[in-house]
Amino acid sequence: MKAITLKEFGNTENFKLENYPVPKPKNDEVLIKLKATAFNPIDYQMRLGRRESHMMNSPILGRELAGIVEEIGENVKNFKLGDEIYAASGSGGSNGSYAQYMTLTEKRVALKPKNITFEEAAAIPSAGLTAWQTFSRLHIKKKDSIFITGGSGAVGSFLIRLLKPKHLDQIITIAGSLESIDAIKAIGLKESQIIDYRNPDLESLILNANHNHYFDFTVDIVGDKSAEIAANMLKVNGVYADITFLGTQKTRETLFDKGASVLNISNYAFTLDNNLNWYGNTLRKITGLIEAEKLAAPSINVLGNFSLKTVQQAHNIMENNLTRGKKLVMTIDY
Repeated sequence: MKAITLKEFGNTENFKLENYPVPKPKNDEVLIKLKATAFNPIDYQMRLGRRESHMMNSPILGRELAGIVEEIGENVKNFKLGDEIYAASGSGGSNGSYAQYMTLTEKRVALKPKNITFEEAAAIPSAGLTAWQTFSRLHIKKKDSIFITGGSGAVGSFLIRLLKPKHLDQIITIAGSLESIDAIKAIGLKESQIIDYRNPDLESLILNANHNHYFDFTVDIVGDKSAEIAANMLKVNGVYADITFLGTQKTRETLFDKGASVLNISNYAFTLDNNLNWYGNTLRKITGLIEAEKLAAPSINVLGNFSLKTVQQAHNIMENNLTRGKKLVMTIDY
Protein backbone atom coordinates (compact mmCIF):
# COMPACT_ATOMS: atom_id res chain seq x y z
CA MET A 1 0.00 0.00 0.00
CA LYS A 2 0.98 3.66 -0.33
CA ALA A 3 1.52 5.62 2.88
CA ILE A 4 2.80 9.03 3.95
CA THR A 5 5.48 8.40 6.58
CA LEU A 6 7.20 10.83 8.94
CA LYS A 7 10.95 10.25 8.76
CA GLU A 8 11.83 12.45 11.74
CA PHE A 9 10.27 15.19 13.87
CA GLY A 10 10.30 18.65 12.35
CA ASN A 11 8.85 20.44 9.33
CA THR A 12 6.58 19.07 6.64
CA GLU A 13 9.55 18.23 4.39
CA ASN A 14 10.07 15.23 6.68
CA PHE A 15 6.99 13.52 5.22
CA LYS A 16 7.70 10.96 2.49
CA LEU A 17 5.44 8.93 0.20
CA GLU A 18 6.47 5.29 0.51
CA ASN A 19 5.35 1.73 -0.09
CA TYR A 20 4.30 0.02 3.14
CA PRO A 21 3.08 -3.51 3.87
CA VAL A 22 -0.70 -4.00 3.97
CA PRO A 23 -1.44 -5.00 7.58
CA LYS A 24 -3.15 -8.28 8.45
CA PRO A 25 -6.12 -8.11 10.86
CA LYS A 26 -5.86 -9.88 14.22
CA ASN A 27 -8.74 -11.92 15.60
CA ASP A 28 -10.80 -8.93 16.80
CA GLU A 29 -9.76 -6.53 14.03
CA VAL A 30 -11.06 -5.39 10.67
CA LEU A 31 -8.93 -4.45 7.68
CA ILE A 32 -10.20 -1.11 6.40
CA LYS A 33 -9.75 0.18 2.88
CA LEU A 34 -9.65 3.90 3.56
CA LYS A 35 -11.79 6.25 1.47
CA ALA A 36 -11.07 9.48 3.37
CA THR A 37 -9.16 10.83 6.34
CA ALA A 38 -9.28 14.11 8.22
CA PHE A 39 -6.56 16.22 9.79
CA ASN A 40 -6.29 17.26 13.43
CA PRO A 41 -4.09 19.78 15.28
CA ILE A 42 -2.65 16.87 17.25
CA ASP A 43 -1.20 15.64 13.92
CA TYR A 44 1.13 18.59 13.51
CA GLN A 45 1.92 18.61 17.25
CA MET A 46 3.06 15.00 16.85
CA ARG A 47 5.02 15.95 13.73
CA LEU A 48 6.89 18.56 15.76
CA GLY A 49 7.71 16.01 18.47
CA ARG A 50 5.59 17.64 21.16
CA ARG A 51 4.07 15.81 24.11
CA GLU A 52 1.49 13.94 22.00
CA SER A 53 4.28 12.23 20.03
CA HIS A 54 4.79 9.73 22.87
CA MET A 55 1.55 8.07 21.74
CA MET A 56 2.83 7.30 18.23
CA ASN A 57 3.03 3.62 17.38
CA SER A 58 3.80 4.10 13.69
CA PRO A 59 5.65 6.61 11.48
CA ILE A 60 2.33 7.11 9.68
CA LEU A 61 0.27 9.88 11.27
CA GLY A 62 -3.50 10.39 11.06
CA ARG A 63 -6.12 9.56 13.69
CA GLU A 64 -9.55 9.36 12.04
CA LEU A 65 -10.97 7.82 8.91
CA ALA A 66 -13.87 6.52 6.87
CA GLY A 67 -13.70 3.51 4.62
CA ILE A 68 -14.87 0.02 3.70
CA VAL A 69 -14.31 -3.24 5.59
CA GLU A 70 -12.19 -5.42 3.31
CA GLU A 71 -11.24 -8.28 5.64
CA ILE A 72 -12.29 -9.39 9.14
CA GLY A 73 -10.62 -11.32 11.92
CA GLU A 74 -12.16 -14.63 12.96
CA ASN A 75 -13.65 -13.22 16.19
CA VAL A 76 -15.24 -10.09 14.65
CA LYS A 77 -18.98 -10.08 15.34
CA ASN A 78 -20.38 -6.68 14.40
CA PHE A 79 -19.08 -6.09 10.87
CA LYS A 80 -19.01 -7.86 7.52
CA LEU A 81 -17.16 -7.38 4.27
CA GLY A 82 -18.27 -4.28 2.40
CA ASP A 83 -19.59 -2.38 5.44
CA GLU A 84 -19.07 1.38 5.20
CA ILE A 85 -17.54 2.48 8.48
CA TYR A 86 -15.84 5.35 10.27
CA ALA A 87 -13.60 5.46 13.30
CA ALA A 88 -11.29 7.44 15.53
CA SER A 89 -8.25 5.22 15.45
CA GLY A 90 -6.14 7.37 17.74
CA SER A 91 -2.87 5.50 18.07
CA GLY A 92 -4.69 2.19 18.29
CA GLY A 93 -4.52 1.07 14.69
CA SER A 94 -1.82 -0.82 12.85
CA ASN A 95 -0.75 2.56 11.45
CA GLY A 96 -2.14 6.04 11.03
CA SER A 97 -4.72 7.10 8.48
CA TYR A 98 -2.37 8.77 5.98
CA ALA A 99 -2.41 5.43 4.20
CA GLN A 100 -4.54 3.26 1.95
CA TYR A 101 -5.21 0.56 4.55
CA MET A 102 -5.39 0.14 8.32
CA THR A 103 -6.32 -2.62 10.75
CA LEU A 104 -8.28 -1.64 13.84
CA THR A 105 -10.17 -3.42 16.60
CA GLU A 106 -13.88 -3.54 15.87
CA LYS A 107 -14.50 -1.93 19.29
CA ARG A 108 -13.38 1.42 17.89
CA VAL A 109 -15.45 1.22 14.70
CA ALA A 110 -19.03 2.17 13.81
CA LEU A 111 -21.13 2.08 10.66
CA LYS A 112 -20.95 5.49 9.06
CA PRO A 113 -24.15 7.52 8.74
CA LYS A 114 -25.88 6.52 5.53
CA ASN A 115 -26.90 10.06 4.64
CA ILE A 116 -23.41 11.60 4.47
CA THR A 117 -20.30 11.06 2.35
CA PHE A 118 -17.08 9.31 3.31
CA GLU A 119 -15.39 12.71 3.42
CA GLU A 120 -17.98 14.12 5.82
CA ALA A 121 -17.85 10.98 7.96
CA ALA A 122 -14.05 11.13 8.23
CA ALA A 123 -14.33 14.63 9.70
CA ILE A 124 -16.47 13.48 12.62
CA PRO A 125 -14.78 10.90 14.88
CA SER A 126 -12.02 12.75 16.76
CA ALA A 127 -13.87 16.04 17.16
CA GLY A 128 -17.21 14.33 17.67
CA LEU A 129 -15.94 12.08 20.45
CA THR A 130 -14.16 14.98 22.16
CA ALA A 131 -17.24 17.20 21.96
CA TRP A 132 -19.50 14.36 23.11
CA GLN A 133 -17.34 13.71 26.17
CA THR A 134 -17.25 17.42 26.99
CA PHE A 135 -21.01 17.75 26.60
CA SER A 136 -21.68 14.64 28.70
CA ARG A 137 -19.38 15.60 31.56
CA LEU A 138 -20.39 19.27 31.89
CA HIS A 139 -24.07 18.60 32.72
CA ILE A 140 -25.13 22.05 31.52
CA LYS A 141 -28.63 23.27 32.38
CA LYS A 142 -30.76 25.69 30.40
CA LYS A 143 -30.11 28.60 32.76
CA ASP A 144 -26.33 28.17 32.66
CA SER A 145 -23.89 30.26 30.68
CA ILE A 146 -20.93 28.81 28.76
CA PHE A 147 -17.96 30.42 27.07
CA ILE A 148 -16.10 28.44 24.40
CA THR A 149 -12.81 29.37 22.77
CA GLY A 150 -12.33 28.18 19.19
CA GLY A 151 -16.03 27.92 18.41
CA SER A 152 -15.44 27.63 14.67
CA GLY A 153 -13.03 24.72 14.99
CA ALA A 154 -13.98 21.07 14.65
CA VAL A 155 -14.49 20.41 18.38
CA GLY A 156 -16.03 23.79 19.16
CA SER A 157 -18.54 23.68 16.33
CA PHE A 158 -19.52 20.10 17.16
CA LEU A 159 -19.98 21.03 20.81
CA ILE A 160 -22.19 23.96 19.83
CA ARG A 161 -24.27 21.60 17.66
CA LEU A 162 -24.79 19.36 20.72
CA LEU A 163 -25.64 22.30 22.99
CA LYS A 164 -28.12 24.03 20.69
CA PRO A 165 -31.00 21.55 21.25
CA LYS A 166 -30.73 22.37 24.98
CA HIS A 167 -32.07 25.85 24.12
CA LEU A 168 -29.28 27.60 25.97
CA ASP A 169 -29.43 31.35 25.60
CA GLN A 170 -25.92 32.08 26.82
CA ILE A 171 -23.45 30.29 24.57
CA ILE A 172 -20.66 32.77 23.81
CA THR A 173 -17.60 32.12 21.68
CA ILE A 174 -14.78 33.97 19.94
CA ALA A 175 -13.49 33.95 16.36
CA GLY A 176 -10.85 35.82 14.38
CA SER A 177 -12.05 36.06 10.79
CA LEU A 178 -15.22 36.75 8.84
CA GLU A 179 -15.14 33.18 7.52
CA SER A 180 -15.00 31.78 11.05
CA ILE A 181 -17.78 34.08 12.24
CA ASP A 182 -19.96 33.04 9.31
CA ALA A 183 -19.24 29.37 10.04
CA ILE A 184 -20.42 29.78 13.63
CA LYS A 185 -23.54 31.67 12.56
CA ALA A 186 -24.30 28.84 10.13
CA ILE A 187 -24.60 26.38 13.04
CA GLY A 188 -27.07 28.57 14.89
CA LEU A 189 -25.40 31.24 17.01
CA LYS A 190 -26.38 34.88 16.68
CA GLU A 191 -23.86 37.56 15.82
CA SER A 192 -24.19 38.91 19.39
CA GLN A 193 -22.90 35.54 20.68
CA ILE A 194 -19.69 35.71 18.64
CA ILE A 195 -16.88 38.08 19.68
CA ASP A 196 -13.97 38.97 17.40
CA TYR A 197 -10.88 38.06 19.42
CA ARG A 198 -8.79 40.70 17.61
CA ASN A 199 -10.66 43.40 19.57
CA PRO A 200 -8.43 45.07 22.20
CA ASP A 201 -11.36 45.13 24.67
CA LEU A 202 -11.99 41.42 24.20
CA GLU A 203 -12.61 40.38 27.80
CA SER A 204 -14.95 43.30 28.43
CA LEU A 205 -16.93 42.45 25.31
CA ILE A 206 -17.19 38.78 26.33
CA LEU A 207 -18.50 39.70 29.77
CA ASN A 208 -20.90 42.23 28.26
CA ALA A 209 -22.29 39.48 26.02
CA ASN A 210 -23.09 37.56 29.21
CA HIS A 211 -24.86 40.54 30.86
CA ASN A 212 -21.65 41.40 32.72
CA HIS A 213 -21.64 38.10 34.61
CA TYR A 214 -18.81 35.61 34.73
CA PHE A 215 -19.61 32.25 33.17
CA ASP A 216 -20.80 29.07 34.87
CA PHE A 217 -18.71 27.01 32.43
CA THR A 218 -15.76 27.78 30.18
CA VAL A 219 -14.23 25.43 27.61
CA ASP A 220 -10.77 25.97 26.19
CA ILE A 221 -10.08 24.36 22.82
CA VAL A 222 -7.14 26.56 21.76
CA GLY A 223 -4.64 26.91 24.62
CA ASP A 224 -2.06 29.56 25.48
CA LYS A 225 -3.60 33.08 25.60
CA SER A 226 -7.07 31.73 24.88
CA ALA A 227 -6.77 29.46 27.92
CA GLU A 228 -5.99 32.48 30.06
CA ILE A 229 -9.06 34.27 28.71
CA ALA A 230 -11.24 31.24 29.43
CA ALA A 231 -9.92 31.13 33.00
CA ASN A 232 -10.51 34.86 33.46
CA MET A 233 -14.10 34.55 32.22
CA LEU A 234 -15.01 31.79 34.69
CA LYS A 235 -16.96 32.53 37.84
CA VAL A 236 -15.67 31.58 41.28
CA ASN A 237 -16.22 27.84 41.82
CA GLY A 238 -17.15 27.45 38.16
CA VAL A 239 -16.25 24.55 35.86
CA TYR A 240 -13.40 24.76 33.35
CA ALA A 241 -12.99 22.12 30.64
CA ASP A 242 -9.47 21.75 29.28
CA ILE A 243 -9.26 20.02 25.90
CA THR A 244 -5.73 21.02 24.86
CA PHE A 245 -3.29 20.60 27.78
CA LEU A 246 -1.88 23.91 26.48
CA GLY A 247 -2.88 26.17 29.37
CA THR A 248 -0.21 28.49 30.75
CA GLN A 249 1.09 28.85 34.30
CA LYS A 250 -1.10 31.95 34.57
CA THR A 251 -4.11 29.88 33.54
CA ARG A 252 -3.47 27.37 36.32
CA GLU A 253 -2.97 30.14 38.89
CA THR A 254 -6.24 31.84 37.95
CA LEU A 255 -8.19 28.59 38.10
CA PHE A 256 -6.70 27.69 41.46
CA ASP A 257 -7.48 31.14 42.92
CA LYS A 258 -11.09 30.82 41.72
CA GLY A 259 -11.52 27.35 43.24
CA ALA A 260 -12.46 26.06 39.80
CA SER A 261 -13.39 22.48 39.06
CA VAL A 262 -11.16 21.48 36.14
CA LEU A 263 -12.27 18.76 33.74
CA ASN A 264 -9.46 17.31 31.63
CA ILE A 265 -11.09 16.09 28.41
CA SER A 266 -8.98 13.24 27.03
CA ASN A 267 -10.32 10.61 24.68
CA TYR A 268 -7.09 8.72 25.31
CA ALA A 269 -8.30 8.07 28.88
CA PHE A 270 -10.68 5.38 27.61
CA THR A 271 -7.71 3.58 26.08
CA LEU A 272 -5.82 3.75 29.37
CA ASP A 273 -8.89 2.25 31.06
CA ASN A 274 -9.10 -0.42 28.33
CA ASN A 275 -12.65 0.75 27.66
CA LEU A 276 -12.32 0.55 23.89
CA ASN A 277 -16.04 -0.06 23.42
CA TRP A 278 -16.66 3.58 24.39
CA TYR A 279 -15.33 4.73 21.01
CA GLY A 280 -17.57 2.57 18.83
CA ASN A 281 -20.60 2.91 21.11
CA THR A 282 -20.36 6.71 21.15
CA LEU A 283 -19.92 6.90 17.39
CA ARG A 284 -23.06 4.77 17.01
CA LYS A 285 -24.98 7.36 19.04
CA ILE A 286 -23.65 10.10 16.78
CA THR A 287 -24.61 8.06 13.71
CA GLY A 288 -28.16 7.74 15.03
CA LEU A 289 -28.49 11.49 15.54
CA ILE A 290 -27.10 12.31 12.09
CA GLU A 291 -29.32 9.78 10.31
CA ALA A 292 -32.34 11.16 12.22
CA GLU A 293 -31.26 14.65 11.07
CA LYS A 294 -30.99 15.82 14.69
CA LEU A 295 -27.30 16.57 14.27
CA ALA A 296 -25.55 17.97 11.20
CA ALA A 297 -22.24 16.77 9.84
CA PRO A 298 -19.40 19.28 10.11
CA SER A 299 -18.42 21.66 7.34
CA ILE A 300 -15.42 20.32 5.47
CA ASN A 301 -12.70 21.47 3.11
CA VAL A 302 -11.59 18.61 0.88
CA LEU A 303 -8.01 19.61 0.08
CA GLY A 304 -7.44 16.92 -2.51
CA ASN A 305 -6.71 13.28 -3.14
CA PHE A 306 -4.15 11.16 -1.29
CA SER A 307 -0.71 12.68 -1.89
CA LEU A 308 2.34 14.05 -0.14
CA LYS A 309 1.39 17.56 -1.24
CA THR A 310 -2.09 17.30 0.31
CA VAL A 311 -0.69 16.19 3.69
CA GLN A 312 1.90 18.97 3.71
CA GLN A 313 -0.72 21.55 2.77
CA ALA A 314 -3.05 20.41 5.55
CA HIS A 315 -0.32 20.64 8.17
CA ASN A 316 0.66 24.14 7.05
CA ILE A 317 -2.96 25.33 7.18
CA MET A 318 -3.51 23.90 10.67
CA GLU A 319 -0.22 25.17 12.05
CA ASN A 320 -1.01 28.69 10.83
CA ASN A 321 -4.61 28.59 12.15
CA LEU A 322 -6.14 29.05 8.69
CA THR A 323 -8.86 26.37 8.74
CA ARG A 324 -11.59 29.06 8.67
CA GLY A 325 -14.26 26.98 10.35
CA LYS A 326 -13.94 23.89 8.14
CA LYS A 327 -12.44 20.49 8.91
CA LEU A 328 -9.62 19.58 6.52
CA VAL A 329 -10.14 16.29 4.69
CA MET A 330 -8.19 14.17 2.22
CA THR A 331 -9.89 11.75 -0.17
CA ILE A 332 -8.16 8.39 -0.59
CA ASP A 333 -8.88 7.04 -4.07
CA TYR A 334 -7.03 4.27 -5.85
